[in-house]
Amino acid sequence: MDIPRSLRVWFVIHFVADIVFAIPLLFAPLWTLGLFGLEGVEPLTARLVGAALVGIGGESLFMHKGSFDAFNTMLTLKILWSSAAIIAIVLGLVEGGASSLWLFFGIFVSFSVVWIYYKLQLTRGRDGVSGFRTPQ
Repeated sequence: MDIPRSLRVWFVIHFVADIVFAIPLLFAPLWTLGLFGLEGVEPLTARLVGAALVGIGGESLFMHKGSFDAFNTMLTLKILWSSAAIIAIVLGLVEGGASSLWLFFGIFVSFSVVWIYYKLQLTRGRDGVSGFRTPQ
């Protein structure tokens, strides 16, 4: 099954977005958290989030030319990660978290919509129902 170029590009975009946030979280967590009004977060927690972003974003870059199965698996991971992050952010907002959480909410919702869209297309295409077509 053919993976659309647009999905491959999204994986590279996701790598860049993850690294832009990951590096500061890993090496300057207190400064980075302060930029977003999140001073009360423990630095180790921020560094662990940075490490997760390096892992997910790095894998996005390394496999962006991968096979159908690689994309299918990675999309599942991305959907799980973004959905869990959305729940965590909503809980933070309900508990009176910083208004900057809305920025992160928007980012995660946007990526989640992209991943769900492509996951549905891949699943439908694999099952022969619409979706992306296998070249003949």
